[in-house]
Amino acid sequence: MATNRTSNKISTTRLDTEEEKPSTGSRFNRNGHDKQPLPPVKLQGPPKTVWREYFESAVVTVIMALFGMTFIVQAVKVPTGSMQNTITIGDHLLVNKFIFAPGKSLPFLPQRDIRRGDIIVFKYPGNPYDPKRDDRPDNRPIFTNYVKRVIGLPGDRIRIQGNSVIVNGEVVPEHHITAHDNNRKDPLVIQDNPPRKPGELYDVYYKAGPPDDNQDYDAFQGKDELVVPGGSYFVMGDNRNNSEDSRYWGFVPRDLVIGRAMFVYWSYDESAPRSEGVIGLVIDFFKNTRWSRTGTLVK
Repeated sequence: MATNRTSNKISTTRLDTEEEKPSTGSRFNRNGHDKQPLPPVKLQGPPKTVWREYFESAVVTVIMALFGMTFIVQAVKVPTGSMQNTITIGDHLLVNKFIFAPGKSLPFLPQRDIRRGDIIVFKYPGNPYDPKRDDRPDNRPIFTNYVKRVIGLPGDRIRIQGNSVIVNGEVVPEHHITAHDNNRKDPLVIQDNPPRKPGELYDVYYKAGPPDDNQDYDAFQGKDELVVPGGSYFVMGDNRNNSEDSRYWGFVPRDLVIGRAMFVYWSYDESAPRSEGVIGLVIDFFKNTRWSRTGTLVK
């Protein structure tokens, strides 16, 4: 009987001892001292207001937009008809500035050299043969953007014979379309569009009738052939009878090239009649926007 009492006493003592142990979630730390609460975290600076958050977001957006417009893309508007009907008056284009970025091109970057047939946007270099034409406010050298097609690369020999462009002794394969130019802001009126032949990668437009073989362009100054200097390009508009281009004012230096015209992000028919008032402007926007040209590639 004594043995049983002893066993029960020991068991009870052990149980009491286990109950007195502090639990894991108690207010004591490992050394038996009371836990001290952590001090509150103080915010650095004044609290942000809603307007401050909007302002910071706007600043970041502007910085990103400026970076993109400086190095990647640029929006330009076409005000003249020298590239009709490839590009019409009122087209708003996005220009790829990165593809012709200066310096050595890396294999993993979408960069390349300028090629014959590319449509480029560049700063107008000025007319050394007729400087008075540069006095117009809409035709200022370096400040006015031009859009033309590259015909001659550095070192090419250029010759114009009637409606044919001859580069290095060979006729450039262009798809010739006969069209009437109303000299307004509406597109050219197509008169004859023959089937495209193999190798004709782009369209050019000429007026009806026999070509003028005796045309003496200013840049040629009586010479039969021009040689494109290094670091420059010979460009022409697709509306060949209504385009001031390298035939008249010479070559485009490489450092004046902005980029390659990519696609039309919006096109507005500037030849359409205008309405009056704010409501009229809204109606004109939807009625005169050329929706079929929106998003079309320039080629």
